[in-house]
Amino acid sequence: MTDQLRLMAVHAHPDDESSKGAATMAKYVSEGVDVLVVTCTGGERGSILNPKLQGDSYIEEHIHEVRKKEMDEARDILGVEQEWLGFVDSGLPEGEPLPPLPEGCFALEDEDEAAGRLVRLVRSFRPQVITTYDENGGYPHPDHIMTHKISMIAFDDAANTEKYPEAEFGPAWQPQKLYYNQGFNLPRTVALHEALLARGMESPYEDWLKRWDEFEREPRTLTTHVPCSEFYETRDKALIAHATQIDPEGGWFRVPIDLQKEVWPTEEYELAKSHVDTSLPESDLFAGIRDNA
Repeated sequence: MTDQLRLMAVHAHPDDESSKGAATMAKYVSEGVDVLVVTCTGGERGSILNPKLQGDSYIEEHIHEVRKKEMDEARDILGVEQEWLGFVDSGLPEGEPLPPLPEGCFALEDEDEAAGRLVRLVRSFRPQVITTYDENGGYPHPDHIMTHKISMIAFDDAANTEKYPEAEFGPAWQPQKLYYNQGFNLPRTVALHEALLARGMESPYEDWLKRWDEFEREPRTLTTHVPCSEFYETRDKALIAHATQIDPEGGWFRVPIDLQKEVWPTEEYELAKSHVDTSLPESDLFAGIRDNA
């Protein structure tokens, strides 16, 4: 009954879908599950992180169009559907003290009004499962935190026709499960780090582990490990499609695929909300749903 299963992945910027849960999505697509990526912003204020493309005047002047084209390519590689919510990237404030967020950006939108756009998509796509970020945004980017906020509102209120009337937002729908992406977790990082050292290889995680407490506010509960290693190549190909953001010779790709498959063949999630019974730990985002699809 997989043709009745639907997964919605809510992300802040183009490229987030390819760095967080991409192999999981490709796995479900291969099984016939309908997968929709919702991208909240156009990534207009994202820095050009690929050193080979820095200083390119065309990219700098047309960053919105360039990132949209990159998203189109990544979408096709993963085999997913994709929708834009149409908000403007807030940028990542830096400095001490932090500067104010730019007027009109996603993070300054009214939360209920912004969630209304997502409610429309939830009601039209009717996902049983939604994935998003935890309350810290995965890392404290204002757009990631705002993505968390509107995802939580939409999950709870897509069935609330008093708050979001059917005439404007479509027929009510209640998703069954909501997960936080937790792919960048300490057990995975330690396992890959130690495996590299044991093989006499250099590890890109040395500094990460030394600084872990700086960007891990609290330990997370990994409830769900989805086996998806056969789609790691697809994941990497989709990530490389975001050429302005990813250097194909950079740190993302320093751990051999074969080693990743052997040492850590899953992507991790934290079950945050569920309206169905399930036993933890899980190996399937649709656990407790498939039998009733």
